[in-house]
Amino acid sequence: MKSFNYIITDEIGIHARPAGLLVKEAKKYTSKIVLSANGKKAEATKLMAVMGLGVKNGQEVEIIIEGGDEDFAFEGMKLFMEQNL
Repeated sequence: MKSFNYIITDEIGIHARPAGLLVKEAKKYTSKIVLSANGKKAEATKLMAVMGLGVKNGQEVEIIIEGGDEDFAFEGMKLFMEQNL
């Protein structure tokens, strides 16, 4: 299992468009990817669950990755977060 924390810098937070992109990115990997924020957790492959976290600008999100390609998924998700959120 690998995890990292990321502070959201998108001025609107994780809203529909970036949430959709995040789900698309997470589906590239076989590992289970879970986002944790505001005391809630959501699988990164489920759009409504990700949006339901209600993450705003400046809030911290923990990304937890577990599975066969977790090293690859870790690098890909970290890069995605830095470039998009």
